[in-house]
Amino acid sequence: MPKINARPMSLTMRVVLFIAVTVIACLTLVASLINSSIEHHFIEQDSGELKVISQSVAAVLAQQHSSSEPLGQALSKAVAGHHDVYYQVNSQQGALIYQSSGRDFTKQIMSAPSALGFNRDNIVHWQANDHTYRALVSDFNVQQQHYKITAAIDMSFHKHFLRQFKQSLWVIMFGSAVLILLVAWFAVHQGLNPLRGLSKKIYDIQTHKMDVRLDESKVPIELVNMVHSFNAMLDRLQDEFMRLSNFSTDIAHELRTPLTNIITQTQVGLTKQRDLVQYQELLFSNLEELERLTKMVSDMLWLAKTQNGLIKAQQQVLQSDEEIDALLEYFDAVAEDANITFIKQGSNVEFYCEQLHFRQLLSNLLSNAIRHTPAGESITISSERTGNDQVCIAVTNPGEKIAAEHLPYLFDRFYRADKSRQRQGNGAGLGLAIVKALVTANGGEIVVTSNENTRFKVFFKHVKS
Repeated sequence: MPKINARPMSLTMRVVLFIAVTVIACLTLVASLINSSIEHHFIEQDSGELKVISQSVAAVLAQQHSSSEPLGQALSKAVAGHHDVYYQVNSQQGALIYQSSGRDFTKQIMSAPSALGFNRDNIVHWQANDHTYRALVSDFNVQQQHYKITAAIDMSFHKHFLRQFKQSLWVIMFGSAVLILLVAWFAVHQGLNPLRGLSKKIYDIQTHKMDVRLDESKVPIELVNMVHSFNAMLDRLQDEFMRLSNFSTDIAHELRTPLTNIITQTQVGLTKQRDLVQYQELLFSNLEELERLTKMVSDMLWLAKTQNGLIKAQQQVLQSDEEIDALLEYFDAVAEDANITFIKQGSNVEFYCEQLHFRQLLSNLLSNAIRHTPAGESITISSERTGNDQVCIAVTNPGEKIAAEHLPYLFDRFYRADKSRQRQGNGAGLGLAIVKALVTANGGEIVVTSNENTRFKVFFKHVKS
């Protein structure tokens, strides 16, 4: 059975659920504290009454030996002004001496804990005849007479009040919780309005409206970082989209030129019958154009593999002097034909790079420099160690300054700073793109500056001695 991926819970529901759990927990705690406080109040109140009753009965018993009034009559007057209270006097052996009502607690009295005088810890609860009593049994001694004084309060009224109070309290708490959750839902819903507004603006962004940006000043402070990140993403997308558009236009031009040449030459060759030598020349010319197309396609495939991490560099320890000298020797004839000289500067440094990759990227940089250097000028190749454990190999040539707006795109495939699309030599516009791919594959970095001179600086990791 295929696994079903459930949609994540909405932000509104998450916040409301969190608030619900918090509110329910808080209201439950408050209700429990209120209920406990009231019960404690009743206990304190009943304890006070039990103490007063016990002391009143004890006072009567203490005075009875000096009074002529019968004990039962005196005890009947011991307590006044108290409702639903009962008191009873027994001997130590349990014999009933007096009870204020028809309720006899003798059985409970004999099993209840007792102590001399009032002791709050001895307050107990009794169940008799569907009534619950809170009672206190205390011992009292006077002139060799030992009594057990029992004071009891009927808790029916308390229990009835607490029962109704709990019902009302929970109804109020439930209503409060529902009201709070509704208000919370409305508040969260309204609070998410800026997100809905952003969603609408984001929805309106199309490929032909890539310059649209969200206004950070018109969103809450919590969304500023998100809007800033989104605008930065749009900047990157717009930049890449422009690069892709330029790439599509440039590659169309690069492919059109050799294809047009092949088609034109073939059409001209077919207009009339020609001799074998002319056909051979036509085929040789078409072969040159086809070879140019093949090299272009191969370079593009190689770039695609490199940028997708399919080609791994096998780095070696290289000597800058050795590698630069080998390439200068190879380019000496080309430079001489162009009336250009090479100047080598700096010290010999060791760095990590695959030898074939380094020679190819430096070869491309030198070819590019020769192509754009006026006759009679010099190209400088320098090598030095920088302060951050890196090696810098730089190729500097005089020539026409490259405008600052073109510099970030020089390493794009088929990019031309010259919009007239006039390219010197047979280059296909992939040389600098290949250079950057080679540098990146070897963990390096390349930067370009252009003022009086154009300088390409390549950085590699230095070999620590």
